[in-house]
Amino acid sequence: MSKDAILTAAQMRAAEQAAFDAGVEPYALMERAGRTAADIIWRAGHRRDLLVLCGPGNNGGDGFVIARVMRERGVPVRVAALGESRTDSAQRAKAAWNGPVEDMMTAAPATQIVDALFGTGLSRGLDEAVADRLCALVNSAAASYAVDLPSGVESDGGALLSTVPSFGVTIALGAWKPAHLLQPASERCGRLILAPLDIPLTSDVRRLSAPHLTMPAVDAHKYSRGLVAIIGGGMAGASLLASEAAARSGAGAVRRLAADIPGGGTHAIIHRKVMHADALAGELDDQRIAALLVGPGLGLDADARARLGVALDSGHPLVLDADALTLVGKDDTLSIPSGAILTPHEGEFERLFGKLQSSKIDRARAAAKASGAVIVYKGADSVVAAPDGRVAVEGRASSWLSTAGTGDVLAGLAAGRLAVTGDPFRAACEAVWLHADAARRCRPAFVADDLLDALPAAIAARL
Repeated sequence: MSKDAILTAAQMRAAEQAAFDAGVEPYALMERAGRTAADIIWRAGHRRDLLVLCGPGNNGGDGFVIARVMRERGVPVRVAALGESRTDSAQRAKAAWNGPVEDMMTAAPATQIVDALFGTGLSRGLDEAVADRLCALVNSAAASYAVDLPSGVESDGGALLSTVPSFGVTIALGAWKPAHLLQPASERCGRLILAPLDIPLTSDVRRLSAPHLTMPAVDAHKYSRGLVAIIGGGMAGASLLASEAAARSGAGAVRRLAADIPGGGTHAIIHRKVMHADALAGELDDQRIAALLVGPGLGLDADARARLGVALDSGHPLVLDADALTLVGKDDTLSIPSGAILTPHEGEFERLFGKLQSSKIDRARAAAKASGAVIVYKGADSVVAAPDGRVAVEGRASSWLSTAGTGDVLAGLAAGRLAVTGDPFRAACEAVWLHADAARRCRPAFVADDLLDALPAAIAARL
C-alpha cells in the first residue's frame, strides 16, 4: 500500500513526526530525501550543468543536499536561493553545501534546473516577480525537476496558487500528494517519480494501481461469470456502447432491455424488446442478473423516470450513469440503493450533492458516505470513493477521452466488472483503470467505439 498511498500535507507531517519520535533525526531524513532525489536526477542528466533553486524551508534544505551530492559526482552545480534558510535542518544542509549561493532573481539559466523552493503545505502563491522568474528559468532549461511539488501548487487540492511552469519530472518525497494526481496541478508535474523515505505511512487514499484480473474458472459458464442487464432508452447509441463495453469486460452475458432491436453490432449481446416501463419488472425478475446498468441514453421523460424507478426497486446490484443521475437529482422520491455505483461528471455531481467546498477527493468521499454508494467522480482526474472512506485516484487518463460516448463505455465496464467481482469499489476501480488503459492504447482523435476494440488487450495485460 505504501507505494500507492496519497497523503495530505498534515498526514505527511504526522508521518515524519512519528519517525522523529521513533528516533529518526530530522536532518537524517532530509539527507535521505535529498540523496534519493539526487539519484533520480543523476540517472536522467548525468554531468550536464545544474542549477538548484532553494527556498527558506525544508524543501530548500533538500535542494542543498541535492546540490552537494551532485557536486560530489562531478556535476557542475550552482545554487540560487530565495531568502535565508530558516529551519535547523535547512541551515545544516546549507552549511554542508559550503559553496556559493546566488540570488535566484539574478541567477543565469542552466541546462538542468531543480525547483526546491516550496513543497508540501504551501498556503499562498509565490510573489508575481518570483513566479515569473521561476517560469523563465524552467522554460529555458532542457530538463527540469520539481522536488516534492512544483512551487506554487496547493498540495491537498491541486489548485495553482500562482503561475506554475510545466516540469519534466516531479519527484514525490515519501508519498504521493493529492496534487500529483488532481488537476490542474497534475498537468504541471510532468513525469511522476516516487522517492521512498522508508517511513511508515497511513492513508485510506491511494493512487489507482493496475488491477490483478483472473481467468474464468475451468467450470465457468455464462451465468457464473456474470449476467449484465442494461436498460436502454430513447438514445440507442449510448446503451449500445455500454452493452458492447460490458460484453468485453469479462462478464459472461449481456442483456439489453430497450424499445428497439438494432441490426448489426455484436451478435453475442441479447436484445430484449421492452416497449414500456410496466413490462420491465418482469424482465428484471431474474435472479441470475449480477449487475444492472441504467442511465446511458435513458432520456428524461416520464417513461424514462418510470424505467428508472423499476430499476431502483429491482434489488439487483446497480450502476447509475448519465440520465439516471439527472433524474435522481431532480426527484426526491427516487432513492439510491446502498452499494450502487454512481458515475457523475462535474455537473451531475453538483446536481446530486451540491457545490461542496473542498478538494475533489474530499467531495467524493463525502458524497459516498452520504449516499452509501461508490462514487466515480469523473473528469480530467477521476476519483473513486467508497462509503467506508477508501479512495483511489486516477489523474493521468488521456485528454482524448473528452469525446461523446466514452462515459457510456466506462459505465458498461463498471457494470461488467461488478457482475464479475460482486464488489462495487473494486469493480469501479478496475473499470476506471481499464478505461484509461484502453485510451492509452488508442491513437489520437479516437472515438468511443475505438475504446471497445482496445479493451480486450487492456484486460489481457492484467491477467
